[in-house]
Amino acid sequence: MQTRIQIQTEDFNLNHELALAEQSAPNCGAVVSFIGKVRGNDNPQQPLSHLYLTHMPEVTEHEISKIITRASERWSLPYACVIHRVGELPIGAQIVLVLTASGHREHAYQANHFIMDYLKTEAPFWKKECFANGQQHWVEMKHTDRLRTQSWE
Repeated sequence: MQTRIQIQTEDFNLNHELALAEQSAPNCGAVVSFIGKVRGNDNPQQPLSHLYLTHMPEVTEHEISKIITRASERWSLPYACVIHRVGELPIGAQIVLVLTASGHREHAYQANHFIMDYLKTEAPFWKKECFANGQQHWVEMKHTDRLRTQSWE
């Protein structure tokens, strides 16, 4: 299995990443991609300005590698890619890409879903919401995210 793990401030290009997946796993019948973006204003009373994301270098990549390995133990997964952005991200910006390639669509779908669920709960990223009025706070892990991860066990 080939993997690509990138933590970066720069944006990513889906077409470029799809081309890399095709080169790395040319005989796969399915490629699934998930892109997470900075949501707009969920609360009109307190509009969001941007998110700030940080991580623990090397540890984060190691944890993501473990998540991908766990996925590859469950599904046939010749290729997986996770790109996660850090730094200041405005509304609408791409935050994360999870790309999985497999010989069968169900393997690619399930592995992609699994990796994204575990990224939310196991990868050491911290997210701060920064609001238009200058207030900010660190975001706590959602109980529903923990439940989704537990549902895979």
